[in-house]
Amino acid sequence: MKFVDEAIISVTAGKGGKGGLSFRREKYIPRGGPDGGDGGDGGSVYLQADESLNTLIDFRYQPRYAAESGQSGQPKNCTGHAGADKTLMVPVGTTVIDEATDETLGDLLNIGDRLKVAQGGFHGLGNTRFKSSTNRAPRQTTPGSAGESRKLRLELKILADVGLLGMPNAGKSSLITAISAAKPKIADYPFTTLVPNLGVVSLEAYRSFVMADIPGLIPGAAEGAGLGIRFLKHLTRTRLLLHLVDVMPLDEADPVDAVDLLDDELTAFSHSLANRPRWLVLNKIDLLSEQQLSDLLARVAIELPQYDRVYAISTVAKRGLKALSGDIMTSLEQLWQDEQDEPENLLKELETQQAMQQEGRNSIAELAERRAEQRRTGASSADPIDDDDSDVEVEYTKE
Repeated sequence: MKFVDEAIISVTAGKGGKGGLSFRREKYIPRGGPDGGDGGDGGSVYLQADESLNTLIDFRYQPRYAAESGQSGQPKNCTGHAGADKTLMVPVGTTVIDEATDETLGDLLNIGDRLKVAQGGFHGLGNTRFKSSTNRAPRQTTPGSAGESRKLRLELKILADVGLLGMPNAGKSSLITAISAAKPKIADYPFTTLVPNLGVVSLEAYRSFVMADIPGLIPGAAEGAGLGIRFLKHLTRTRLLLHLVDVMPLDEADPVDAVDLLDDELTAFSHSLANRPRWLVLNKIDLLSEQQLSDLLARVAIELPQYDRVYAISTVAKRGLKALSGDIMTSLEQLWQDEQDEPENLLKELETQQAMQQEGRNSIAELAERRAEQRRTGASSADPIDDDDSDVEVEYTKE
C-alpha cells in the first residue's frame, strides 16, 4: 500500500427536492383542494475518522463525491424522501481545509470523529403550504435549495508525542526499533526511511508514549533537496523533538556543524516548530573512545547552548536508552499534568500547533511555486527526486 498524506477532493451535497403541485381528486369531492407535499432535504457530506486507514491514496483516484438529492413532494401531502448522506472515511489525524478560503474546517483527531463538510439543500414547499382563505387552489410551489459544493484539501498528519529529527543515517529508525515494537526498514544507505513510522514506547503498565520517525533532512531541504521538507509537517503535533546526530558519519562531517545546518532547515520550514522543546541525542557513541566522547560533550556544551538536555546513546550497544526513555516519559507526564491543572495551557498548545501547521503549509506552497517556476524557465531543480509521493510505498510487518 502506498502512503499519501495529502489529497484534494470536491464534495457536493444533495439538492433539496422541489415542492409537489397536486390537487385532491376523488369521486364525490369536486373541490378537494391542494395536497402537494414538501420535497425531501438533500443529503449532506461528512468525513469520519477510521482507525483502519493510514493513507489518503483512495482520494487520489476518486476525487469527486456527492450526496443524494431529495425527492420531490408527492400527492396526498406526502413528503419526498430525504437524500442519503455521504460519509467518507479518512485516517485519524486528518486536517480538513477549504481550498477556496484556506480556512481549516476541522481536525479529526479521535476514532469516530465526524465532521460535516457540505450541508444538504433545504426542501421545497408544496402547494398545500400556500392555501389561504382567498386562494383555495394555489398552484405555487418552491424549488429546493442547492446543496453546498466545496473543494477540500485533506492533510494527514500522524499523531505522536515525540518526533525524531536528523539527517539520513543518523540512526532514527534504529532508535525507534530499539525502544519500541516498531520494525521500520533499516539499512546503511541514505533515505532508507521514505515515509513516517510510528512506534509505541511502553515503560510499564499505563506509562507509554508514541514516537514518530520521519525521513531524514539534508542541507538545502528547504529548497527541495533530498526528500524536501514536506514530511516535517508530521512533527507539528508532537510535544517534544529529539534531534538525533551521528557522531561518526560516513562522510566524516563534524557533528556540531550538522546540528547547525539542520537547525537552519527547521527554522526555514517553521519558526514555531524550531522553537519547540528539543533535546540533542548523540548516537553511535560506541564508535568513540571515552576521551573522544568527553571532548565532544564539552564542545556541544559550549557551541550548542540552545539545547537544555544532551544525551549520549548507542542503539546497537543499548547504551543510554533506558535513561532517555524514562526522561521523555517524565517530561511528557509533567506537560499533561500542567494542561490538566491549567486548561489555558492546553489552549495555548493548540494555538501553537495551528501556527506551526499554517507556517508549514506556507513553506510547502512556496517550495511548490519555486519548482513550478524552475520547470517553466527550464532551470534544474535542486531536488532530483519527484515531489509527488505516489511512488512511495509503505511496508507493513507483523510485530
